[in-house]
Amino acid sequence: MSTTRRRPIRELPDELISQIAAGEVVERPASVVRELLDNALDAGATQITLRLSAGGVRLISVEDDGAGILPEEMGKALKRHATSKITSLPELEAVGTMGFRGEALAAINSIAEVTLLSRAGDQEHARLLDGRTGELKPAARAIGTTVEVKELFYSVPARRKFLKTDATELAHCIEAVRRHALARPDVGFAIWHEGKLIEQWRAHPGEAGRAQRLADVLGEDFLAQSIAIDHHAGAVHVSGRAGLPDVARARADQQFAYVNGRFVRDKVIAHAARTAYEDVLHGQRQPVYVLHVAINPARVDVNVHPTKIEVRFRDSREVHQAVRHAIENALAAPRAALAGAATDAPLSLPPAWVAHDAGTPDVQAFRAAAQMQFLPSTLDSTTQARHAVEELRALWQPAATPPAPDAAEPDEAPAWPLGRAVAQLHGIYILAENRAGLVLVDMHAAHERIVYERLKSQLDGARIRSQPLLIPATFAATPAEVATTESAAEVLQRLGLEITPFSPRTLAVRAVPTSLAAGDAVELARSVLAELAQHDAATVVERAQHELLATMACHGAVRANRRLTHEEMNALLRQMEATERSDQCNHGRPTWRQLSMKELDALFLRGR
Repeated sequence: MSTTRRRPIRELPDELISQIAAGEVVERPASVVRELLDNALDAGATQITLRLSAGGVRLISVEDDGAGILPEEMGKALKRHATSKITSLPELEAVGTMGFRGEALAAINSIAEVTLLSRAGDQEHARLLDGRTGELKPAARAIGTTVEVKELFYSVPARRKFLKTDATELAHCIEAVRRHALARPDVGFAIWHEGKLIEQWRAHPGEAGRAQRLADVLGEDFLAQSIAIDHHAGAVHVSGRAGLPDVARARADQQFAYVNGRFVRDKVIAHAARTAYEDVLHGQRQPVYVLHVAINPARVDVNVHPTKIEVRFRDSREVHQAVRHAIENALAAPRAALAGAATDAPLSLPPAWVAHDAGTPDVQAFRAAAQMQFLPSTLDSTTQARHAVEELRALWQPAATPPAPDAAEPDEAPAWPLGRAVAQLHGIYILAENRAGLVLVDMHAAHERIVYERLKSQLDGARIRSQPLLIPATFAATPAEVATTESAAEVLQRLGLEITPFSPRTLAVRAVPTSLAAGDAVELARSVLAELAQHDAATVVERAQHELLATMACHGAVRANRRLTHEEMNALLRQMEATERSDQCNHGRPTWRQLSMKELDALFLRGR
């Protein structure tokens, strides 16, 4: 017999309800800053000033020059579920404002001392509302609103113990303002701490304002080391800037994504961006970007979490593809080609290169074997080998090579972005002269990218050849893995994987890609099924194919310690200028570097 005492069901008091809501909305001072900035922007502010004390724990004050609040509405502003942003379900399903839940001010008022000072445009003077007592009295202020929050978490002291140092909390508050500032260059922002101005970003209206705000907030280097994005895909418009692979960071602390002007942390956008950088990033480096996704508000749900930092798309694949292609297109154009006018002549390696490199039996055998993975498995081995050799010959068939420029004075150097080859260093680097100065090229890394991009264009969409396992590898599968196996059977075949049910709770791996036959079949199957369950099937297939092609390209590229003629070196430079993503090799390492005459002069103290 149970001894548990039955407790009656009661309605919670309003104050406790507000404090529970505050636990979801207010994590730290920066959470309050974010909510108050949202309200100021919704009010049409063009200048917002944030004043802090003790990192925001003792004081958070947000002043704006927006529309203000009418005296009869000020009391409602601090009540739960009171808002001017939405009035119906259709408006909730197509939210066009930063705030809309009607919870923030009430939640903040339940755990801090709040005063509200506001004056609407048609009022003779402002009104001051005490959040504790509800007292409303006349006050002096220009048109706009000031919300003052003192002693955060005074009514729930246990929450204060989880806060960090004042310096850490201040840094989070500044970051909250930076996120808003990047999205609204037309609004000026100022941050004061302990009476000192620590950050200020002036308003920059117009289209040019966005670039100026990026420079103000993220620095001039970000503009210089990033590429503009402006991509339309159906109902989705993606704009912003994508950082060059060279400036990738160890942490994902410079990734800003916005949906209809709202800063979000979204897995769909983050994965799309990461996928777009896969071919050009080294190791676990994190890309840098500022992305603005514009989409019909009815196609995105912002009412997912009280903090409004998460969203849900009606068609996540549509957004994923748009973001991915936007960044890929921006990164695809080689920077060498952007630096000047590239030649229009056909680009290819000269006959001497092909004869010296592709004719060796071991290289031919490797390429033929690698190519066979992407041919229909119904062909016999002799036919496969013949097709492979034909494809390889086509890949390396030389075309007319632009002649090497005649010797010229430095000021008469040709306009080729990567210039004219002048020497080879230790069989590894090509030294070239262009109008800017000296170009250094890692010849293996550069040729690897050229071969890889050509293989991708020739083998796009082909099926990966598989090898049956002598003894099928079985493993206990989750219901999700079984369901994915059934729904993605065709995709698995394209990947060279044959996975079939062995029992209601067991799967059997019967074939794997030829190049991965020596690996762990079960681990491979589980990782592929997990990715298929989370991401778009076409993306998974493409990624798997590209990994195999990258391996082929690495082995097929010209090796280090190969002596090249000037004709061969110049041909490689011309192909780099015409090849997408040629600034990085398949592993994300840079393929070339520019040393300007100014930098060279500095090395030798010229002009000092």
